[in-house]
Amino acid sequence: MKNNKLIIKTESKSYPIYFGNNILKITGKLIGKNLPKVRKICIIADNKLPKILLNKLIKSLRKYELKVYKLHANEKIKNLRIANRIIEQLINYNFNRSDCIIAFGGGIIGDLSAFISSITKRGLKFINIPTTLLAQVDASVGGKTGVNSNQGKNLIGTFYQPDFILSDVSILKSLPHREMIAGYAEILKHSLILDRKFFFWLSKNGKNIINKKNNIYLTDAIIKSCKIKSKIINRDEKEENLRMILNFGHTFAHGFESAKNFSKQLNHGEAVLLGMIIASELSRKKGLLPSKELSLIKRHYSNLKLSTNIKKVFKKNEINKIIYFMKKDKKNINKKINLILLNKIGRVTKFKKTSLRSIEIKKFLNSYYR
Repeated sequence: MKNNKLIIKTESKSYPIYFGNNILKITGKLIGKNLPKVRKICIIADNKLPKILLNKLIKSLRKYELKVYKLHANEKIKNLRIANRIIEQLINYNFNRSDCIIAFGGGIIGDLSAFISSITKRGLKFINIPTTLLAQVDASVGGKTGVNSNQGKNLIGTFYQPDFILSDVSILKSLPHREMIAGYAEILKHSLILDRKFFFWLSKNGKNIINKKNNIYLTDAIIKSCKIKSKIINRDEKEENLRMILNFGHTFAHGFESAKNFSKQLNHGEAVLLGMIIASELSRKKGLLPSKELSLIKRHYSNLKLSTNIKKVFKKNEINKIIYFMKKDKKNINKKINLILLNKIGRVTKFKKTSLRSIEIKKFLNSYYR
């Protein structure tokens, strides 16, 4: 397969994303090309990854001094305690600002590793090698770092762009179906907020991406998603206005995840899928989204057997907890809850335009239980 490269340009930094099949083995060469002063590398890896993948990465880095941390990746390890433990050891190993951290895992590992990179000695070099579909199409791109607070998800963090991203589609072959669905949620989000043509392409090819893991369709979808996200962050790196549209469905989703205490019952992508369909239905209720458009979205969900039923995940008495965490969302600028809603497929409401009282959202969520 032909290798592809996309340059992400932001106000603070430009960096490449390398796309390809079986390109993990050239990581060392890419570091030599992009970061010639690196001597020490810390790999922070998901311990659930197949050993063959980590061994392949380590082999490509044989000329560097390596430290490897394996973490059991879940939202509960994304906290200040774990971050501080690794930072103290990096300082003990005398890592300096020309040395490097590599995130080797999904979005959780990426968020944590980038956060550690950004605050250790005010910034180490950082490379992201996302190993899930969700991370390859969304979480690895854009420079958001973060750890969780007891009050909610990603409330502690920085903006810190990587030095490069390596996106190897062959790694996705080992992903379970549930993880493919989770990643597809973010691909679908990109089409719904900004690219109607992409939405209809996904309607034709979604099964090839999710079920068949077809390399050609997967790579096309990953690159297209990254291009859509890069277009947004090029104009708004630090989420001051336009970038907020990337949160379509996510205010609900973060409330859902937090209410479940980040349990295995609901992963991030599943929460986003549920959040997007509820945001779409709320868009229709508010008179923003035409019925025909909502029907197209629902049909897409149905054809791919994507989750739409909040009652299968939450009991009615859990809605208060969902609302509590939605109110803690960092995008809120007043006592109301800010939401991104749809005007049509490919076009969202203006950022900061839709602010609803928590009681109104609670009433809407309660309506699913009638």
